[in-house]
Amino acid sequence: MSKIKVAVVGIGNCASSLIQGIHYYQGKSEDAIGLMHWEIGGYTPEDIEVVAAFDIDKRKIGMDVSEAIFSEPNCTTVFQADIPKSGVKVTIAVSAIAKPPIVPLTVITSALVLVIVAV
Repeated sequence: MSKIKVAVVGIGNCASSLIQGIHYYQGKSEDAIGLMHWEIGGYTPEDIEVVAAFDIDKRKIGMDVSEAIFSEPNCTTVFQADIPKSGVKVTIAVSAIAKPPIVPLTVITSALVLVIVAV
């Protein structure tokens, strides 16, 4: 089976938890605690690959997604600090709130949008 390729829009706390979780479960067995269903449709956590990342925060633009998930203003719990560089750079996204990269941080709400690129 091929990998599930995912584009993440919004590299905030939810994206940080998702990407940490993907790496946390790599190399583990289905006995690992934390997932309700280890396998869905023949796919396991190891089959998920982040291939694109978008955000409107100028502090994250150009960073490798493995670094951006831990950068400010993110404040989620770090449970998997060892995230290897992926080569996926965060690209600027178009905001419906204001013109990036001058969006006031007080207006931004936490959001995570996943786009399955290809299976």
